[in-house]
Amino acid sequence: MAQVLAASPTCQMKLTKPSPIASSKLWSSVVLKQKKQSSSKLRSFKVMVLQSDNSTINRVESLLNLDTKPFTDRIIAEYIWIGGSGIDLRSKSRTLEKPVEDPSELPKWNYDGSSTGQAPGEDSEVILYPQAIFRDPFRGGNNILVICDTYTPAGEPIPTNKRARAAEIFSNKKVNEEIPWFGIEQEYTLLQPNVNWPLGWPVGAYPGPQGPYYCGVGAEKSWGRDISDAHYKACLYAGINISGTNGEVMPGQWEFQVGPSVGIEAGDHVWCARYLLERITEQAGVVLTLDPKPIEGDWNGAGCHTNYSTKSMREEGGFEVIKKAILNLSLRHMEHISAYGEGNERRLTGKHETASIDQFSWGVANRGCSIRVGRDTEKKGKGYLEDRRPASNMDPYIVTSLLAETTLLWEPTLEAEALAAQKLSLNV
Repeated sequence: MAQVLAASPTCQMKLTKPSPIASSKLWSSVVLKQKKQSSSKLRSFKVMVLQSDNSTINRVESLLNLDTKPFTDRIIAEYIWIGGSGIDLRSKSRTLEKPVEDPSELPKWNYDGSSTGQAPGEDSEVILYPQAIFRDPFRGGNNILVICDTYTPAGEPIPTNKRARAAEIFSNKKVNEEIPWFGIEQEYTLLQPNVNWPLGWPVGAYPGPQGPYYCGVGAEKSWGRDISDAHYKACLYAGINISGTNGEVMPGQWEFQVGPSVGIEAGDHVWCARYLLERITEQAGVVLTLDPKPIEGDWNGAGCHTNYSTKSMREEGGFEVIKKAILNLSLRHMEHISAYGEGNERRLTGKHETASIDQFSWGVANRGCSIRVGRDTEKKGKGYLEDRRPASNMDPYIVTSLLAETTLLWEPTLEAEALAAQKLSLNV
């Protein structure tokens, strides 16, 4: 992604009131194109729906689309948080007496942490702190989605709360002055239900080899476009700073990009975008996976490439600052790898547009490196870098804050810096 051009407004903006996305119109177009060999699975799903009482379906749908604004000022707030695995999303709803525009207006809430793997049964209460608000594309109106982080009753962040540490790093004066921008490329794979096999693939078999699928068009090349497009529009409605989408190299795999976003906002927007994608695939009857290597063999994995720049990198002479950042990143390579997602060793093999997980490398326009610098950045002498190591299941709070910490707050010894510069052919 090369769209790191301008900072976006904060997610804690005043909420405008566009017309809601009617679920009957938005989701009815989700037609999943399957090859003949695997169509029986989805046919049975469709037949089951057709055999239902259409009048009952219509009555439920009409209730889902009810506009409550003429009758009450009360709204629904969907509180969203990260569960015990560190990648699963949870949410529950509550009624608020009136519309709100800022997270500070929202009450804290709690949930049973023993049911999410985040607290023992004898002391199970976990407290939700509202942090960012987005419009709700599923309910419309003044209803909202609320990104929360998680604390003990005493006010301490629980172990799975990675946002708290990220917020601490981004509030550091030195980091804040550099206005760090992030552009995050979230890859994901769509699976057929029950069989855990990519959407569009013949069950238990394989499509033709990679080549025609990346940004491909046509029934034999693109499977899941309606889900990608529905997600794109839902993100725009919600106020997420989504900047693009595309079909990926492996068929059934897609990508969306979030950013440029400043500091902690990047993590909030990516997590909310993931939540929307989970809800949309739930409604479409498709399984979403963020596994970094969902299919073994000669197939691309799924990453979450993270584009990064600071104020100094974007100004004249910024390429030298970028090279110094690359040097620091090389010296903390394994620390970053350990924080960049589970199962990443299956993806970072040195093949399929990745670098080896054990070796740090950088290059201009080289997608087989750990860190890629664009031709335009080299030519202009300023710009950004792309960290290609993060897996698709990475936590954006961890990745963004670790990049800021390593490049802006961490200082290597002079000896280590000199050795790394020599090894990487960096003159800094």
